[in-house]
Amino acid sequence: MWSLTMVKSGLVYSYGMGFWGPNGHDGVWHISLISSLSRFNLQIPIFAGSILKNYHFGLDLILAAIHLITRIEVRFLYFQLLPPILAFGIGYYAFKFIFSWTRNYKASLWSLFFVYFGGSFGWLVNLFRGKGLGGESMFWSQQSISTLINPPFALSILIIFYCLYCMSKFSTKVSSPRLITTSILIGSLTMIKIYAAILFLPGLAIASIFEPRFRKLFILSVFISLLFYLPFNWKATSLVVFQPFWFLENMLALSDRFNWLRLYQAMTAYKATHNLIKFIPAYSLAALIFIIGNLGFRITGFLYLINHKKFNPIEIILWVMAGLGFLLPLFFVQRGTPWNTIQFFYYTQFIIGLFTARWIAARENFLLIGSCILLTIPTTIDTLKHYLPSNPPAKISHLELSALKFLSDQPAGVVFTPPVRPDPYSPAPRPLYLYESTAYVSAFSNHPVYLEDTVNLDITGYPWKDRLNESNQFMSNTNIDSTKSFLSANKIRYLYLPQVATVRPNFSASQLGGEVIYENSQVSIWQIE
Repeated sequence: MWSLTMVKSGLVYSYGMGFWGPNGHDGVWHISLISSLSRFNLQIPIFAGSILKNYHFGLDLILAAIHLITRIEVRFLYFQLLPPILAFGIGYYAFKFIFSWTRNYKASLWSLFFVYFGGSFGWLVNLFRGKGLGGESMFWSQQSISTLINPPFALSILIIFYCLYCMSKFSTKVSSPRLITTSILIGSLTMIKIYAAILFLPGLAIASIFEPRFRKLFILSVFISLLFYLPFNWKATSLVVFQPFWFLENMLALSDRFNWLRLYQAMTAYKATHNLIKFIPAYSLAALIFIIGNLGFRITGFLYLINHKKFNPIEIILWVMAGLGFLLPLFFVQRGTPWNTIQFFYYTQFIIGLFTARWIAARENFLLIGSCILLTIPTTIDTLKHYLPSNPPAKISHLELSALKFLSDQPAGVVFTPPVRPDPYSPAPRPLYLYESTAYVSAFSNHPVYLEDTVNLDITGYPWKDRLNESNQFMSNTNIDSTKSFLSANKIRYLYLPQVATVRPNFSASQLGGEVIYENSQVSIWQIE
């Protein structure tokens, strides 16, 4: 069921290559990055000439290596092969870890239930409002069913479960091979998913205070984390900014979220007037809505905390991770793309689900079990509806695929493609150039692009707006000399022009010192000498 969110994307159908859910953007970005890394290139493929920074590309590097060794096609690796492997691996090591930790078979099985099917209460709110089911991310956080649409996150979950399983097996004297292996995996989180490293390492640090066996592990893990992180990020800039309660306020203000405008207006008024007497209860209520809404039935996991008097080191790691996963997005957002820090909370949901499993496994109550299943499953059922229809929201047509294949066989060079102008009214499946700004030209042409996928450029902190202005000026420029100067200064070798009938510069290929090397009814490719 997890793999259904991925495996249909990237295949070729009667209308072309289809992309379901966010795969038309996120999946295409990873294919672009994997393809670039497999060419032994550490530049960012969507902003030609710039080094890759501010991004954890560990998974993409692994898939690039697999592609080079096996020659399996990148899109097949990413969309069809990786998802079931991750889905099985996460379940396998979640079960092994929980059983090793608790020696409780029922708790292990219930953990699998929440790992795979954990859902929010968004569907319940929608149902109450007469809008059917839905509402997976009404309270901002994606739920378990959407894990694989973020493969770096999924791989980090697998690594965490595996490392916790190894740590639960640590004896008084830890063997060097197991210590080194576990340290390397923990350290690799900085390259796989930096959010996971930020949560796991503090948890391990606090646990090592109470458990001497974990001290060497912590020191070695920090050292390896720095070895992985610093070489690729020593010039990186901070993308996180202090902006308290952004998620709470927007959860209440936005129509596609919980949307309680009266509470939002009251909260922001108390905040503006520094009315602490009303500010504190108002924002506390919003935080309660946020955590209960996102966790759904998993909120009962806190009952385990209330009834549990003594914590072992593994539990300390988990509770620290869960607490930080809630607090960090409460106070910090990401510059340019503020909602990105909600990914910290994804880990909180998984962890609280494990404690919910322990709490529910201790109770032989048919009503409780029935309520748990009934209140949890609807999120999964409704979310899958977005991935099962025969028509996806986005595609690359057969004619574009032919053009991109032709371009991929040409000598290396920088590609210019016109800025995307999304058309939300175009019938589905929409071509990616009408869908949103994506990395599809670099992904399927195997060339770096001058400017593409401004969404990820925002996330990674590149100054893309200057290039956007220059790209628009190039397309509208009526001065032949400055137009040719733009191409020369930016070492642009190819122009990839979709919507060939309506989107092209004011000068012909020959006027710009080049030639048309490929053309069909949808795409024209020019080569510039």
